[in-house]
Amino acid sequence: MDLNRLAELRRNHNWSLQDVADHLGIAKSTYAGYESGYRRPPLEALKAMADLFQTSVDYLIGRTDDVNQKVELTDLKETTLFMDGIELSNEEIVQFIAFIRAKRELENIAKE
Repeated sequence: MDLNRLAELRRNHNWSLQDVADHLGIAKSTYAGYESGYRRPPLEALKAMADLFQTSVDYLIGRTDDVNQKVELTDLKETTLFMDGIELSNEEIVQFIAFIRAKRELENIAKE
């Protein structure tokens, strides 16, 4: 885990150790241990921290340097997507994208 990233993200939000611990529902000493490297966060804590700091677990653990990494579904070429443990076919991905676009269009019409 990239320890400097946790502290940097916390400081960027102007949060204290206690603030972050409160948001995560853990003890201040537990979070401080994550930041210092004394403790290793479990997967659930990593996911909660990524959500809190609006970044990815990959960024927190140093697998990417892109703090705002986003995945564009229409650009996936070499990636395999799964739902309910079953690989999605290309046709299913295309249908999913079409469904979301149609849903968004209907929501926009309803707002007018």
